[in-house]
Amino acid sequence: MIDIRGLSYFVSQIENLSHWQRYAEDVLGMSVTTAPGNGLYVKMDERPFRMLIVEGTEARYLASGWELANAPAFEAALAHLTATGVEWQAGTPAEIEQRGVQALVKLTDPSGNCHELSWGHRSDCLPFVSPQGVPRFITGDMGLGHTVLPAPNFDATLAFAKDVLGFELSDIFNFRPDPSAPPIRIHFLHCRNARHHSLALAEYPVPSGCVHVMVEVDSMTEVGRAHDRLQAHQVSLSATLGQHLNDRMTSFYMKTPSGFDLEYGFGGLQVDWAEHSAFEFTRVSIWGHDFSVGQQ
Repeated sequence: MIDIRGLSYFVSQIENLSHWQRYAEDVLGMSVTTAPGNGLYVKMDERPFRMLIVEGTEARYLASGWELANAPAFEAALAHLTATGVEWQAGTPAEIEQRGVQALVKLTDPSGNCHELSWGHRSDCLPFVSPQGVPRFITGDMGLGHTVLPAPNFDATLAFAKDVLGFELSDIFNFRPDPSAPPIRIHFLHCRNARHHSLALAEYPVPSGCVHVMVEVDSMTEVGRAHDRLQAHQVSLSATLGQHLNDRMTSFYMKTPSGFDLEYGFGGLQVDWAEHSAFEFTRVSIWGHDFSVGQQ
């Protein structure tokens, strides 16, 4: 198995980088610097970046960056990929420099999602200073948050996530918009940290390449302040404020400049996996989270 420690970063694309800079600084409350190779670093903690935004004609999510502990873990991952017959591509020197890591490989799951495996992130030891006064985002050993990816080829993609990438099941939601049709499966998966899920797979295609990513702050006050900034900058709301049943996150959803959603929340469940029992939940949220607002 590959020993993934957390979601280190994600890569997204947009034609005009200034749109992401304004969104990150003015709405998310994160700082932005120039990345090598004509891109943007979006910083939300002590690391130089957690979001890498690059130029491209199509606005979309490009890749999820998964962190391994060290060089032996990285070499073990390559051996595992080779043994299981999974094709991978070594990162170019320019990509390794841009991601600020020691080594990088890229692979694609059966639904076409790109995953990047790396180890040894580069640190400049500079503190995070939010342009909007956000005290901190909950990251550290749990990674930047979570990502939910489209998996229309669901069974094969779930097997890839478990048997190749080494994720384990947190819980299951079977979405039933049409009671006469088979449910749409969404499985929530965890890796080697306490965050309830670092990855989820949803059984439908998404043109932007991602259902949503989640970032977490340390108080409901900061969720409310971000909601005010969303309204002030006329960013599209994708789901109203609510609290999820499975990971207990209180959050709202908004559209990013790259077309996928971003969940901005507080209070996510941290799990002792030795004591956890996976289960199926039958409603998305305990209260709130009206997703119909994103379809208006």
